[in-house]
Amino acid sequence: MPIPVNFCYPASNAMTDTHLSDKAFADLDLPEPLLAGVREAGFVRCTPIQAGTLPIALAGRDVAGQAQTGTGKTAAFLLAAFAHLLKHPARPDRKVSSPRAIMLAPTRELAIQIHKDAVALGKHAGFKLGLVYGGTGYDTQRKMLEDGVDILIGTPGRIIDYHKQHVFDLKSVQVMVLDEADRMFDLGFIKDIRFLLNRMPPPAERLGMLFSATLSYRVIELAYEHMNTPELVKIESEKVTADRVTQVLYHTANEEKLPLLVGLLRHMDPHRSLVFTNTKGAAERVRAWLRSNGFNAEVISGDVPQNKRERLLQDFQSGELPIMVATDVAARGLHIPDVSHVFNYDLPQDAEDYVHRIGRTARAGASGDAVGFACEEYSFSVIEIEKYIGFKIPVARITQELLPELTPPPRGEIRERAREHEQARTGGRGRRDERGGHANRGTRPPPRGRHESRQAAPAPRIDKPAASVTAAVVAPTPVPAQLAAERPKTGRPHANVRRRKTETPVIG
Repeated sequence: MPIPVNFCYPASNAMTDTHLSDKAFADLDLPEPLLAGVREAGFVRCTPIQAGTLPIALAGRDVAGQAQTGTGKTAAFLLAAFAHLLKHPARPDRKVSSPRAIMLAPTRELAIQIHKDAVALGKHAGFKLGLVYGGTGYDTQRKMLEDGVDILIGTPGRIIDYHKQHVFDLKSVQVMVLDEADRMFDLGFIKDIRFLLNRMPPPAERLGMLFSATLSYRVIELAYEHMNTPELVKIESEKVTADRVTQVLYHTANEEKLPLLVGLLRHMDPHRSLVFTNTKGAAERVRAWLRSNGFNAEVISGDVPQNKRERLLQDFQSGELPIMVATDVAARGLHIPDVSHVFNYDLPQDAEDYVHRIGRTARAGASGDAVGFACEEYSFSVIEIEKYIGFKIPVARITQELLPELTPPPRGEIRERAREHEQARTGGRGRRDERGGHANRGTRPPPRGRHESRQAAPAPRIDKPAASVTAAVVAPTPVPAQLAAERPKTGRPHANVRRRKTETPVIG
């Protein structure tokens, strides 16, 4: 079948008509409650991925869709799922604790975004939505599932946790949605996904939808294994990256990266910027230097408690927080409007991650800038990235005015921030060592492992040769028969047995 082009955004959004298809939502077979939600959201015409997948899903056929990030995949599967549930009543034997639809996302932030869009588009549909993800609200989410929801949105880990406790079951699922399927593989969730899919009704008895930025062989294999002969819809672009992203690369020494970042921020005056690093430690360091040089910046990473992450994202989306320093936790699935600049302070080691990072800007037809630092540590990624995106990234020259003198952050600030995150994550208990004690109470845990006996009793100091000392220190030289007895059955010498000379050592 021909592959259509489709995608949808609000008419009030600052985007050109070339990013929309000719298909209008009013022309689709959508129930009136959904059309009311679409109109209130300001949607008029579909985007390419929406125009390609919605007619298939609305007809009750499984679909697997591929499109660039930020092209409206979420709205496509939400409208299709709502419409299917409105047209097909729940099963008579359905329990209260059995959801009718399940939507799986790889990250907490993406699950929250899907739930937010579902609330807006399904405002008049009357469905009870449930949001489940790790890091917060364990008892609250459990109680919500026990009371029952129509549509369950969440991450695999927490959902499986409740399922194994028999808080709910998946026997009445009528719609299954798997979002960012390629990311599920990258994060190692695919076994969890298969666990959940195998506990749902057979593919022929439910509507299945799978969406991904790339339909790799492993994603297609998953689709055909757990879906009912899905139809593939690929929205190809001439470029892997968005057309309206202006990309530039600076070849910089490691010690120039922080001054260059500050210099660029001062010259560009970006109003909403994402700065990506490859590690949490680098993110904290960048944040500390930015704040000490006049920029309001915060960090979002895996160590930041979930409630604080949600608050920071809200402040960033509202414009109250101008700069967010992030690890790849923010690179996928988040629709943050009007991001003006993306800085790859550390170039990612995976070319696909580069595309997803810079995809946070220039969304919905807007324009944006993506700046990369090819430093001594991560410059090797440039070749792979340029090969993946299909062109060479323009290189800019570093001038002296872009390298200002910086004010260092207060001493110990980075370490103190890491300690605050750890205490917030563990509820103030601190990090526990393997023996159950607290690692931050000022005492170092005793030595462990095979070195323990060596460290526990230091060797005596020998000042003068003496017969008694000789007898105490010098062990008898083992004969070959003794060594053979100490060897393991494999025939190799025991790890703790060292070769010794046949002569008796002399002390003194």
